[in-house]
Amino acid sequence: MFASTFRWLQRKRYQYEVTFSLYMLTPTEKFIFNSFLFLFFSMIIIAMTLYLPQHIAFLTNRAWFYYNGDESAKAAVQSVVESTSTVLVEQVKETIVAASGSAIVDAAKEL
Repeated sequence: MFASTFRWLQRKRYQYEVTFSLYMLTPTEKFIFNSFLFLFFSMIIIAMTLYLPQHIAFLTNRAWFYYNGDESAKAAVQSVVESTSTVLVEQVKETIVAASGSAIVDAAKEL
């Protein structure tokens, strides 16, 4: 199995050198060419991992907007705002009650 894998790798290396005519270059020139190729593909892969998810999210949001229209987007945003605003109102009420209760206790201690 090791020998067949090694032969397959040698064949792929040979195909790579013949395809890009690297067999005509000196070892230094091959190193420079391969370095540039490696750097180029490394930058492509890094850019894809950094920016492709954001781009896909943007495209799906745009497709969602085109498919459902503006009214459904407004309704979705409004439902989220309403649900969060009711939660916030309840939290503010609890904070006010707690603060007023402690203020009454402090005022009673001063008397």
